[in-house]
Amino acid sequence: MFGVADYGAFVATVIIFLLIPGPGNLALITSTGKGGVRGGLAATLGVILGDQVLMWAAVAGVAALLLAYPTAFHAVQWLGAAYLAWLGGVMLLAKPGAAPVLNIKAGHYLRQAMMITLLNPKAIVFYMAFFPLFVDPARHQGLPTFGFMALTIAALTFLYGLTMTLLTHHLAGHLRANPLVGRVLEKLAGLCLLGFGLRLAFTR
Repeated sequence: MFGVADYGAFVATVIIFLLIPGPGNLALITSTGKGGVRGGLAATLGVILGDQVLMWAAVAGVAALLLAYPTAFHAVQWLGAAYLAWLGGVMLLAKPGAAPVLNIKAGHYLRQAMMITLLNPKAIVFYMAFFPLFVDPARHQGLPTFGFMALTIAALTFLYGLTMTLLTHHLAGHLRANPLVGRVLEKLAGLCLLGFGLRLAFTR
C-alpha cells in the first residue's frame, strides 16, 4: 500500500510506541487535567505538529547532519532537557491553589506540547531508522510513500490523544472531589517531567 511493506505491522508498531510512557503522554494528561478536553486536544495537535516536523526533518536527512555534528545534536538535547526540567520544577514548587502550570488558553497547551516534542533530537534519529523498516524498495513511490506513513502516524496519534483526553477528563472530575489526590498527582507529574529532562540530558 503506497509502497509501505506490511502496513498492519507498521500500524501496530506505531500504536505500541504511542503507549510507551514519555513526555508527550505526560503533556496530554497534564493539559487535559488543567484545560479540560479543549486543552487535551490542543496538546494532541501540538504533539502531532511536532512529530510531523521531526519526521520530515528525518526524511530530509537532518538526522545524518545531527550525527555528523555532535555539538549541534547535544545543544538541542540539552535545550530540550532544560525545558522539561523547568516545567517539572515549576510543578513541584507550585503552592496549593496556585495558578495552573500550563496556561488556560488552548494555544499555550498546543505550543508547550509541540515544544516538548520538538526538543527531542533523538526522535529524528528514531524516525530515520524506523521508516526504512517498512519501505518496500520494489514499490517505493518516494515522497508519497513517506507522506502516507506520516499521515498514518498523525491519524493514530490523534485517535490516541482523543482517547487519553476523554479518559483523563473523566478521571479529573473525581480528582476535583479530592484536592489532596490532585496535588499529589501534580507533584508526581512534575517529578516525572524533571526525570525525563535529566534522562534526556545525560543519556548518550
